[in-house]
Amino acid sequence: MTATPGRTVGTTRLTTAQALVAFLAHQYAERDGERHRLIAATWGIFGHGNVAGIGQALLETGPAMPYLQGRNEQAMVHAAVGYARQSGRLSAHAVTTSIGPGATNLVTGAALATVNHLPVLLLPGDTFATRPADPVLQQLEVAYAGDVSVNDCLRPVSRYFDRITRPEALIPAALHAMRVLSDPAETGAVTLALPQDVQAEAYDWPAEFFAERVWHVRRPAPDPYELGQAVRAVRAARRPLVVAGGGVHHSAAEDALAAFAGATGIPVASTQAGKGSLRHDHPADVGGIGHTGTATADDLARTADLVIGIGTRYTDFTTASATLFQHPGVRFLNINLTGFDAHKLAALPLVADAHTALEALTDALAGHRADPAYVTEYTEAKARWERRVDAAYATPDPRARPTQTQVLGLLDELVTGEDVLVNAAGSLPGDLHKLWRTRSPRQYHVEYGYSCMGYEIPAAIGVCVAAPDRPVWALVGDGTYLMNPTEIVTAVQENLPVKLVVLQNHGYASIGGLSEATGGERFGTDYRHRSAGGDFTGPPLPVDLAANAASLGMRVLRAGTVAELRAALAEARAADRPVCVHVETETPGDGQGPPQAQAWWDVPVAGTATRPAAVEARKEYERHSAGRRRHL
Repeated sequence: MTATPGRTVGTTRLTTAQALVAFLAHQYAERDGERHRLIAATWGIFGHGNVAGIGQALLETGPAMPYLQGRNEQAMVHAAVGYARQSGRLSAHAVTTSIGPGATNLVTGAALATVNHLPVLLLPGDTFATRPADPVLQQLEVAYAGDVSVNDCLRPVSRYFDRITRPEALIPAALHAMRVLSDPAETGAVTLALPQDVQAEAYDWPAEFFAERVWHVRRPAPDPYELGQAVRAVRAARRPLVVAGGGVHHSAAEDALAAFAGATGIPVASTQAGKGSLRHDHPADVGGIGHTGTATADDLARTADLVIGIGTRYTDFTTASATLFQHPGVRFLNINLTGFDAHKLAALPLVADAHTALEALTDALAGHRADPAYVTEYTEAKARWERRVDAAYATPDPRARPTQTQVLGLLDELVTGEDVLVNAAGSLPGDLHKLWRTRSPRQYHVEYGYSCMGYEIPAAIGVCVAAPDRPVWALVGDGTYLMNPTEIVTAVQENLPVKLVVLQNHGYASIGGLSEATGGERFGTDYRHRSAGGDFTGPPLPVDLAANAASLGMRVLRAGTVAELRAALAEARAADRPVCVHVETETPGDGQGPPQAQAWWDVPVAGTATRPAAVEARKEYERHSAGRRRHL
C-alpha cells in the first residue's frame, strides 16, 4: 500500500459514517501498472440501523461514492460478488444494511464470497455502543454476554471482522479491511459492524486518513527450490495433467497457461471455477474434470502420474470424492498463492502467483514436450467427446419443445466471446461443465464453490455493472428463480440489459435426480399438488413465472418450441433493456440429454432401509466408496 506523497496536516470534523465513505472513495487497487477503484460503489437497504448513518453519508458524499439500491440483502452481496469476479478481484462493492434481519441476511452471501475468495465489504448496522436503551428494536439479547449481537454470526464467514465501538477505532479497522480486500491470498468477505449511534457521532479526523491510497496486488514469485522440484517432477512424468482452477482467472494467467500448454503439450482440464482458462478449441483443452467433467478429462485423470493443480482447492466434485486419481504412483504438484491449498493431497508445493509461476515453469522446461502418443490419445478422445456434445445439442425437430441441453445448444449457436453466462445451482452447472464451449476467459461465470440458489439474477446485475458492453445471461431453473427474483426490479430500475433465461421444469430437477440415485425416490422434489394419498404426485402447480417476471417490470418472451426459442434468444441478445426468455423444457428421451456423470460423487446413502430403492442404492454406494484413497 502506498499513500500520496506529502504530509497533510489538520483535521476534518465528520461523522463516523461520513468519514468511512470519504475514506473508501480514495482507495485504489493496482496490479501490473493498472489502477482501479477498490470500492467502486455501495449497495444499500436502509433501516433504523443505518439510515441516519451510512445512508446520510452516502447522500452527503454524492457521486464520489455511487449508490445502488437493492431489494434483498443477500442479493446485494451476490451482485457485489458478481461485480468483483467480473472485475478480476481488482475492484469491489460495499453493502450496507440495518441491524437485525437486514444484517443476518448477509450471511449466505458472505459465505459465498469467502468460499470463492472474492472481495466484498459488508457494513451492517449494529445495536447502540453506548446502550442508552437496552434492548432496542431487532436486538438479540444474549444473557451471558452483553457485547454480542447478531452480527457476530458474520465472524466465521468473514476474512476480517471488526465492530467499531468508537469513532477513532475506525482508522485501524478501515486500513485492515482494505489490506484484506486487496490481498489475493486473503480476500473474501470483510465485515465492519457499525453501531448506529457511532455511525452518527462526529469526530475530528486527521486529514491523512483521507489521502489517496493505492494497494498493490502482489504477484509472489516461486521459491527457487520449489521451482526446481516442480521442473524435475514434470520432466519425470509420463502422463501429466493440469487441473486449472479459479486461481488462473484471478491471476489473469490464461495467456500464461496457454503458452505453457502449447510449449509442453500437457493437457489441461478445468474445475467449475477454472473453466475458460483455455478456449474450448485450444488443442490442449480437455474440458471439465470430476463428477461433472468430460470423459476425456476424467479418463486422463484416472491414469495421470502427475497432477498439476493451478489455483484449485480440490473440492469433492473435482476429485470425485477422492476416487478419481487412481494411478498407483500418482503425485501432485500444486501452484497456489496459499500454502494451505498448495500442500493438499501431499503435493509438491509451488507457493506463488499463477501467472508468475507458469511463466517461470515454462522457461525452466524449455524444450520439454509430452510424449507424442499421449498427445494423440487425448486429442482423439477430445474429438470423440465433441461429437457427444453435438448430439446433446442437436435440435432435429424445430416444432418440438426443447430439452435443457438443447437450450444450451441454441445459446451455443448464438453467443460470441463477448457474452457472459451466469449460473450457480441445479442441474445446469453439470450440463454446462460437461458441454459448454467457452470462448473467452470471463464468459463462464458458474459459482460452484457455494452453489447458491438465487445467485444468478443479482450476480448478472453485478456483471452488467462491471462490464456494461457485454451481453450477460442469467440461466435459472424454476426452483432457483423462486428463491430470489426480486433483483429483477433493480435491473429494470437501472436499465441493465440482463438476459434472463428461465427454464421451467416444475421442480428441483438436480436434487430429484440425486434423490433417485440415492434411494430417496425424488421425495419432495417436484412442484405438484398433493394427491389424495398425501404425496406430491398431483398435477403441476399453476405457477406462471413469465407473468411474475413481467409484473416486476421485465419484458418477457415466451418460447414453446425450438424454433420459437431460437428467435427469442436472438431477440433477447439484441435488446438494450432487461429481457426474460421463458421456456418450458422437455424431459430428454432415450439417447437425448447430457452424457451421464463420468465420475462418482459421495452422497451417503441410508445404512439401513426397507424400501427396495434405498437398499439397492446402498449397494451401489458401497461399491463406489471402496475406491476412495488418501493421497499421502
